[in-house]
Amino acid sequence: MRNVLVLAALATLATALVILVGLGGWSYYRTPLAARGYAPAHKVLGPSGTAGLAFGISGSALMIVMQAYSLRKKWKRLGRLGKLTHWLEFHIFCGILGPVLITFHTSFKFNGIVSVAYWSMLLVVASGFVGRYLFVRIPKTIRGQELTYAEVEQRAVELRTSLLETSLPPALVAMVDAFEARALPSKGSDPGWRGIVFGEFRLRLQVARLRRRIRSAGVTPELLHTAIDLIGERAVLLRRLAYLKKTKRLFELWHVFHRPLAYVMLVIVAIHVATVVYLGYAFAR
Repeated sequence: MRNVLVLAALATLATALVILVGLGGWSYYRTPLAARGYAPAHKVLGPSGTAGLAFGISGSALMIVMQAYSLRKKWKRLGRLGKLTHWLEFHIFCGILGPVLITFHTSFKFNGIVSVAYWSMLLVVASGFVGRYLFVRIPKTIRGQELTYAEVEQRAVELRTSLLETSLPPALVAMVDAFEARALPSKGSDPGWRGIVFGEFRLRLQVARLRRRIRSAGVTPELLHTAIDLIGERAVLLRRLAYLKKTKRLFELWHVFHRPLAYVMLVIVAIHVATVVYLGYAFAR
């Protein structure tokens, strides 16, 4: 999942460099709005310019195509076309690059219905990042299917067994047990909502400190790497298991907010496109 964020960031950077440097956008976008229509680059980078119009069409197309992820979740027949996680990665990629292209299409000028469409789009994107954060914290199989509570517990037991099968000294195993008792919510407890947002970050810091303590005990680099991988995966899994009910509840509430907002955005974009085509702005030079 991190790879798609890196890929989207690189695509965004490349797009921005081409527009700002290759097409002279740096000087054009810094021109005052009142004088921008007289700038030499306006016929290229303006909303109805050759490049500006292409940005708008491409960005809108990405925002529409990304809805295929919703169809993939609803239609089981589409399961043959790839894992759900890959569809989600495509959804995220389009949801990042699309708004970037649309931003350049507007030439950073927001007024009328354009401003409503644009800010609703950014709100959808922002809520999308929240949804992704919650989504990755619900344990799943490699094909993206949610694991049951029992399946997650079984995986945690398997990780514990694998750790005990290493040559980690008993004293260090006891250190790991103390770490889990201290860092993870106790079984049957009702952890607070703040833990969903900040708890996993704190947990990773605690795992890093545990890594330094185990390394200082003089274990081999190979054993250290194996042990920390097992300890870290088990700790994250147990923590997500403790928050599973609340995470799923938040994810359900997020859908109630995100989906209607996305539909409203698409309707506003459709109105915008229909308006500019009807008035002839789309092909004005």
